[in-house]
This record gives sequence, C-alpha cells and structure tokens, in this order.
Amino acid sequence: MAPKREKEAIPVVELDSDDDNGAGVGAPNQNNNASSTGAPPQATSQPQQQPLAPNCQTLDSRSFWKAGDYAVGPTARPYISQGQLEHARVHPKFLHSNATSHKWAFGAIAELLDNAVDEVQNGATFVRVDKIDVVKDNSPALLFQDDGGGMDPEGMRKCMSLGYSTKKANTTIGQYGNGFKTSTMRLGADVIVFSRAIRAGKATQSVGLLSYTFLRRTGQDDVIVPMIDFDISGNWVEPITYGSQDDWTSNLKTILEWSPFASKEDLMLQFEEIGAHGTRIVIYNLWLNDEGIYELSFDDDDEDIRLRDEAAGGKSTKIQQKIQSHISYRMRYSLRAYASILYLRTFTNFKIVLRGKPIQQYHIKDDLKYLEVKTYRPQITTLNEVIVETTIGFIKEAPDLGVTGFNLYHKNRLIRPFWKVTADGSSKGNGVVGILEANFIEPAHDKQDFERSSLFFRLETRLKQMVNEYWKTNCHFVGYQPIGARNLQKDQTFKPSVGVTPKDMHLDQTMAGLSANVLQNDSRTKSSEVVMSADNREPMSVDEICEENIQLFMRYHFNFIFDKIVWNSFVYPRYELL
Repeated sequence: MAPKREKEAIPVVELDSDDDNGAGVGAPNQNNNASSTGAPPQATSQPQQQPLAPNCQTLDSRSFWKAGDYAVGPTARPYISQGQLEHARVHPKFLHSNATSHKWAFGAIAELLDNAVDEVQNGATFVRVDKIDVVKDNSPALLFQDDGGGMDPEGMRKCMSLGYSTKKANTTIGQYGNGFKTSTMRLGADVIVFSRAIRAGKATQSVGLLSYTFLRRTGQDDVIVPMIDFDISGNWVEPITYGSQDDWTSNLKTILEWSPFASKEDLMLQFEEIGAHGTRIVIYNLWLNDEGIYELSFDDDDEDIRLRDEAAGGKSTKIQQKIQSHISYRMRYSLRAYASILYLRTFTNFKIVLRGKPIQQYHIKDDLKYLEVKTYRPQITTLNEVIVETTIGFIKEAPDLGVTGFNLYHKNRLIRPFWKVTADGSSKGNGVVGILEANFIEPAHDKQDFERSSLFFRLETRLKQMVNEYWKTNCHFVGYQPIGARNLQKDQTFKPSVGVTPKDMHLDQTMAGLSANVLQNDSRTKSSEVVMSADNREPMSVDEICEENIQLFMRYHFNFIFDKIVWNSFVYPRYELL
C-alpha cells in the first residue's frame, strides 16, 4: 500500500525512570497537552542528525562483561522550562549495568520467551526464535517474533521504559517491567522492535530502537530511544505525528543509520513478516566472549542455539557421557534442552519454534520412578490456605547417575532447576529429584533464583525433610541400604579373626576385611553398586563401607594417641606435653 503524505514527525523519546507521572513511565517530557485520542504526549525535540561527538565513546570491547568499562564525563545541565519539575535522567551506562543482573545468557532469552507466553491470553499461538543475517555487515542477529496482541504507540513507549509493567494479572510471568531492557542488552548491544496492534478499532504499527552503540558513539548522557508510529486503520499507511517535520526526519534517519535496515522500505517489509498483529524483535551486534568469538553458537547445531563456553569439549569417559546426556547437564548449553523444561504445564495452542523446529516440551516427572506426592502447607498470612504438592522420585538412571535436586517453578516458569538441598559428600539423596510450583515465594529479578525470605528458608527446610523421608523408605529400591538398618549393624560390620579382640585389631586388618568384601563381588565395583558382606547380612554400598572404615580409622587413631599421651605423662611427668 502506498503511504499517504507524511504530515508531522514524532520526536525522539527520552527514557525516563519516573513512574509517578500520569502519562506513564518513559513518556516524553510533559507539557500537559496530550491528545484526547490517547496518543503519546509531546517530547523534547532533538537535532535532526546525531553526529559523532568529539569525545564520543566507542565500544572498545565487544565482550559484554567489559562493555561498561568506560569513564563518564561531565554532563550538561538540561534546560528546565518555567513551571516544569526537574526529573532524574538515565545515563546510557545504566543500560549495561542493569543488564548484568543476567549472569547467564539463556536466562535473558527466557525473559523474552516469557513475554511471548504472556501473550497467549491475547491470542498468541507461537513464538519464533531464530538467527538472521544482517545485510549491512553480514553479522548474525537474534530474532524473536510472536503473533500476540502487539503494542500500540503507548505500549511501545512503556516497553522501552524502565520499571513500567502493564501486566497486572496473576497468571502472567512478567511483573517488574524490566525484563525486556535487561534481556536484550545482555544478548547484544542493540535492539530494534517492530509491533502491530489493534486497540479500540484502531490499527497501528510502531518501530523503536534501543541502541547502546548509538548512545555511546554519539556521546549521549541520557538514554534516547528513536521511535516512529503509523496508523494503518485505513487503506493507506499514515504516519502518526506529534512534532515537527524535522523531528520526524531526525527519528527516521537515526533508525536507518544505526539499525540493520538501510531504507524505509526495508523497515516496512518487517511488518509484512508480522502479519495483522504481533511483535518482531531483532537483537544485533551480539556480544562476544573473552576469546573474541560470539557467545551464542549457531553453527554447532542447525536446529539449536548453544552457549559456546558451556558446552563440553574433548573426549569423555562413559560415565561423563551419561552425565552429559542428561537434561540437567544439556540445559546448561543447549537452548532447545533448556526451553523444553522451562514451563511446567503443556501448552495447548502455543508452541516455541526454535530455528524452524518446534520444541518438544519435556516433563521431568515422566522419567522418574517410585513416585510419591508430598504436600506442604506454607505459613503465609492469607485468607485461603495454600497447599503445595511436590512430586518426588528417583531418576530412571539411578543409582548409576547421581543427579539430584528439586525443580522449582513459579507461575508455570522454571526458576531454579535441580536445586540440591542435601549436604555435599553424602550418598543420601543421590538420584532423588522433585518438582513443585512455589507461587507463594517471589523470584529474583533475573528469574533464576528466589528472594531469600523467611518463606524460602522454611521451604528449604521442608524439602530436606522430604528427601530424608523419601530416602528412608525407598532407597533400597535402587540398591542403597536404609541408614537406620545400617546403624543397627554398625558395630558388627567387620568381624575380626578368631582370637583377635577389637582392642588388638589394627588398621591394616580392617582394610583387608574391606578389600575381601569388595573383591567378593568385583574389584571394580562402582560406588553406586551394592556389596554383600561375608556373612550374608543386608547389602551395603561401597560409599557406606568406606564411611564406616573411616570411622574405625578415626577410632583407632584416637585410642592410639590417647594411650601415647597417658604413657608419656607417666614416663615424663616433669614436662608439659604440647
């Protein structure tokens, strides 16, 4: 469709962090002259072109963790018109420091998937994640696209603003209004967003550019987000304008200069990819690792996106191969594996399409054996009692694979995978895995952990009790001996030879007895396998035998040292022993 004559221009929007303003966070500077039609209020005009400042800051490092290492120079005090309140500004460096809340790149990707999943209530049926090539420099870019309700001009400005969220429903995952900024800036230096929406019978399409490269290269001391909007309700595409022609031209030129798209026609083609409604996000200038290689790997698997620094390399033993094939390990470096367990319940009319292939959701409990369901009633101050069901069982590979831990979800979203609550170095709990949805505690801002509240610590205590209770009644099913039964036989595990009293038994005799028990089955018996004692008592694992042997070793040395001290004090009573 041929566009109508462009009338006026929409100005560059200054990103504001003040959410007490009636027009919404991130809205342009207020002059109390907003249109009655709900259009975004007027903003301060910017120069037509953003030339490179004499003291501009270039991106000296394409590594994310080094991109914020630059000095902030003096900033000019902005002009405040009479009767207007001065407001806090956001320096571009904050975009980087804010994104460091995501230690893990897949956590940032999960935030963008959450936004698409939240659009299911607005009719979304898919989210597409893929790699595209930037024509300007032939570099890779990361694409996210959904067919949800999209964003109108006001929604686009709220999306680009800090701390403003329109998600108020209890079912939505997003709630802080910060996920889009932190996630996109964690994955790449720049992002451009296209969105189409229909609100109150009016169809619009909007473009917004959040570019760390632009802000640094032009020496900006405030976060500036160029945006343009169009009304597509009729047969023609008409620009929605709020300022002068120069403002609109400046916005368009800035977007074309600093985005992957070289012409206005290229921008318009992106909306054709969206369809009637939805959102298309392109993250480009992707971050590199410390070796100067892209952090995300698109070449290892054509149907996956991988974290280069997390994937295992080189030759592996059979045991290592078993561990590396388990979902608890693969999710560290494979986006397909991580996304398969990211949501607890199966989608009915929605799918995540990764590089052209839908992701098959994986339910951890389907691969557990000897399942039990335990309940927990957290002590919270609500009128309605909260009952949390926890599914617990052994992984199907137990006892050969020592994967353990609870998978904690919040509002259907995985927050903490395979959380180990048992003590390190103990065989108790090996292979025990649990799943629960903990909506009564709040996740951290990066949604990779929970806030350390009293509710969280009480939950941790209850999960430890669950493991102990489950282990006592089920560990024998996978070859372990219950701890209670072991303690009853503790003093009879190793019987000395005839005529030898426990007092006369030496450490080497104890080790010989242990070796005989082990060799009776297999000298190469693994720690998870069961060893029968010589007198056919209850089976014990090698771990348990070693633990008892250490206790005998300590008992022997204690008696030896004690006898030596007594003897020395008798022979040399005049000297003080150290």
